[in-house]
Amino acid sequence: MFVGVGASRVRDLFKQAKDKSPAIIFIDEIDAIGRARGKNNMTGSNDERENTLNQLLTEMDGFGTNTNVIVIAATNRADVLDKALMRAGRFDRQIYVDLPDLNERKEIFSVHLKPLKSDPKLDVDFLAKQTPGFSGADIANVCNESALIAARKNKKRVGRQDFLDAVDRIVGGLEKKSKIITPEEKKTIAFHEAGHATVSWMLEHAAPLVKVTIVPRGQSLGAAWYLPEERQIVRTEQMLDEMCSTLGGRAAEEIIFNKISTGALSDLVKVTQQARAMVTIYGLNDKIGNITYYQTNEGDYGFTKPYSEETAKLIDTEISSIVEKEYKRAVQLLKKHKTKLTELAQHLLEKEVIFKDDLERIFGSRPFEKPEEIVPAKAKATPKKRTASKAKTTKDETPKDAK
Repeated sequence: MFVGVGASRVRDLFKQAKDKSPAIIFIDEIDAIGRARGKNNMTGSNDERENTLNQLLTEMDGFGTNTNVIVIAATNRADVLDKALMRAGRFDRQIYVDLPDLNERKEIFSVHLKPLKSDPKLDVDFLAKQTPGFSGADIANVCNESALIAARKNKKRVGRQDFLDAVDRIVGGLEKKSKIITPEEKKTIAFHEAGHATVSWMLEHAAPLVKVTIVPRGQSLGAAWYLPEERQIVRTEQMLDEMCSTLGGRAAEEIIFNKISTGALSDLVKVTQQARAMVTIYGLNDKIGNITYYQTNEGDYGFTKPYSEETAKLIDTEISSIVEKEYKRAVQLLKKHKTKLTELAQHLLEKEVIFKDDLERIFGSRPFEKPEEIVPAKAKATPKKRTASKAKTTKDETPKDAK
């Protein structure tokens, strides 16, 4: 009944554009019709999407020099587009729109703060630093949530703390203080999160800690919040330190209770993905060598692997070896600082939320000072907060169950 409708609409679209030229045609989510041909039609039947794509290719190829029609398209899946679409004469310019950096986030905040009655003392630079990895839509959401939070507190203006609460709400989910947790479970969660905080504090390349909480939020029963640096490249030791701090939660459970629980599910998922990426994508493993098995296209439905069974076994062995080595390192670090770990966990049980200042009080200043954290000699009179750009806000979660 509808055969040929897509192709007919494409013909009509280009006819209208040529009649009204100069004109711009904008096609959003072009992967809906521009997906590579022949990969999804397993039945052998007529595919209306392919007909529509063929007509689009024909129309774009049939331009003369006097048509004055520009075609612009957008997609989040440029890797699945048909190769014929990307040839010169069709879409011959590709513009990659990345997530906003520090300065761009500041500009976006300036736009979304205009409708709000915000505190005159509000520091936009601070807000931009606290939202690394956020898109424009995320920043708009932060501003909206902060206004709602301020309204619930009957405030006349939106303040700094409202924005911080909004960021926590977006990244971690709603607080669920009414969730029923037994005292034993709460103690386990406290030591788990204290384990993350302790290990990350003692490792050179681990992300700077912002706060630790055992208040249930979304799917997690507790979380450790970090502001990682915004890196363009990541070195092996940086990845290994991050994995070690991620495994600090389970390591703390084993040291204190001599038992482990299902609470480390999200941690295990994270470190397994990182270890697999090290071995199979980035070529950071000595035994596999400088080889990557990263596939940019979809392949033949993903039914075939780009390596042999022997290599698959070696990959599994190396992934397990990396994870277990970092787990043992986390256990050793926590055994060395067991007293301070216990003190931190007890403080966490009392306060439910602790900040970087509490860790400095218990552990002292961080052993590793990075160059960007050191205040220049000329600026000692007016010390400033660290100004390095940050990567996405992350948190180590403790899921309620491993089912």
